[in-house]
Amino acid sequence: MKRYALIGSGMMGQEHLKNLALLSGVEVTHVYEPDVMMQARTRALVPEVTFCQDIGALLAAAPDAIVIASPNYCHAEQLAEIAASGRVPVLVEKPVCVNHAQLQQVASIAANQPWWVAMEYRYMPPIAKLIEIVRSGAVGRVHMVTIREHRYPFLEKVGHWNRFNRNTGGTLVEKCCHFFDLMRLIVGANPVRVMATGGQAVNHLDERYPEGVPDILDHAYVLVDFEAGQKACLELSMFTEGSEYQELISVVGEQGKVEALVPGPTRFWQGAAPAPEPKVVLSPRNGQRPEVFETPVDSALLAAGDHNGSTYFQHARFLDSLENRQIDVTVDDGCWAVRMGLAAHDSIAQARVIPMGSPV
Repeated sequence: MKRYALIGSGMMGQEHLKNLALLSGVEVTHVYEPDVMMQARTRALVPEVTFCQDIGALLAAAPDAIVIASPNYCHAEQLAEIAASGRVPVLVEKPVCVNHAQLQQVASIAANQPWWVAMEYRYMPPIAKLIEIVRSGAVGRVHMVTIREHRYPFLEKVGHWNRFNRNTGGTLVEKCCHFFDLMRLIVGANPVRVMATGGQAVNHLDERYPEGVPDILDHAYVLVDFEAGQKACLELSMFTEGSEYQELISVVGEQGKVEALVPGPTRFWQGAAPAPEPKVVLSPRNGQRPEVFETPVDSALLAAGDHNGSTYFQHARFLDSLENRQIDVTVDDGCWAVRMGLAAHDSIAQARVIPMGSPV
């Protein structure tokens, strides 16, 4: 039995707990969560859990693995504290950090650490199928990747930390690092330049907090050029929760196109029309009819979170990695995704193309 510890048991932390409960050979024994309400919700999910006063106490419990699901701006400091204690396998939620200074910090401590960045979107069944088809060569050499996400606004988090760029890294880091990770994964190369436009048009404009008015973007277009000439585009709207599909990912190669269609969280469809089924469509250039692949997700996995079952599949892979040490999503992958998001924000702020340069 592998003993897990959890840092941060808010909304995403509770999704991790629900999915870990579906795996055999895992028990969550210790949690660091300072918010009393989140502690109560955690206790309802894991009645026998021990709450720690700080991360030092959590580390003293010597867990076999740690899951970090705290607010984004906490990740770099918490990883530094874990690194100082030795080598402990960690699954850290995205983004791995939120600014350039933290990128330097994380890169400096991550070498040879068994750390895994939680990029759940890789494990969504329709997206995993799309990646499988691309790697099979069915579309030929990839030239274009387009990712469209039309979704609901940011949800409420403890202390409203996710309403401000300084805490999240900005929308294109907080939300879209998933998509920049997918671009790199699908293309198989690193970006060389980023150009973006975006703004805050609809969401959170009437909200007021002691820290001020929220400054997070709610829509954007981002263009990315890659090393071998491949092109990628992200289209984001966070005030389109009525969309039938939340994500549409299209990959175009010399021999055809493959698309993944991913519905939003199941709970948003309760009481309304049945949620659409996720699927993948392969459209060859040779005149053949498009081939449709249904990618249904078990209802128990849909009930355990908002990510189309991917959190469960990610945890299954992470659990395997505790024995085989094969890490799917490295800290370097996580840092590249953050760098691309930060470059997109810089492009918007400076109204220019941002060269990526060398990795941190």
